[in-house]
Amino acid sequence: MLMLDTRFPRVPGDLGRADSFAAPLLQEVVAGAWPATVVASAESLRASTLRPALLQALRQLCERGASVLTTSCGFMVLLQQELQAAVPVPLASSALLLLPALLAQQQRVGVLTIDAGALGPAHLLAAGVPPARLGDVLVEGPQRDGEFAATILANRPQWDAARAAADVLGAARALRQRAPDLSSVVLECTNMPPYAAAIEASTGWRVLSLRDHPLLAPHMAERPA
Repeated sequence: MLMLDTRFPRVPGDLGRADSFAAPLLQEVVAGAWPATVVASAESLRASTLRPALLQALRQLCERGASVLTTSCGFMVLLQQELQAAVPVPLASSALLLLPALLAQQQRVGVLTIDAGALGPAHLLAAGVPPARLGDVLVEGPQRDGEFAATILANRPQWDAARAAADVLGAARALRQRAPDLSSVVLECTNMPPYAAAIEASTGWRVLSLRDHPLLAPHMAERPA
């Protein structure tokens, strides 16, 4: 797993934790890849100086014996093709890669992200969403100044876990109110899977995350209840 440079809390089920995987998890931290740098617009990420370091970290993972590669941030989907071209093993950069298959079966699909203002059409197009279907992807996120988003984006070492969970559930309920017809939602953020069961119980949705990507699903530990 290509890891951002983070210190925020990771609760059980967070995909940045080794115990979220049944197979051994190799991690490479990219120094200086702060959450607020990567969780950004397409223009900001492309303009950053992070790409050489990201590519080097992926190559190091391959040298250490990684057979499947992934990342700890769904916004990395913007570089999916470039990162995949640099390594000899399969790479799934983001849960957003699940969207094309879902859209082939459903009229509309929801996405819960850490920052709905930053996740734009360029990220969806990089995930393989057909241009004509961009309007069928409904994006929602928690308040950027709330406990969940503010702690992660500011890379703070502590948070109020109950308030963070409430932020994520609040975003899910807001999306449910906007689009009561939805049946599936994708969690862009790899820090959101701990709340998947609660989201399902609250909304009735099928909740998917990076752990459901075909490359990663065989390697995952049981999802927390």
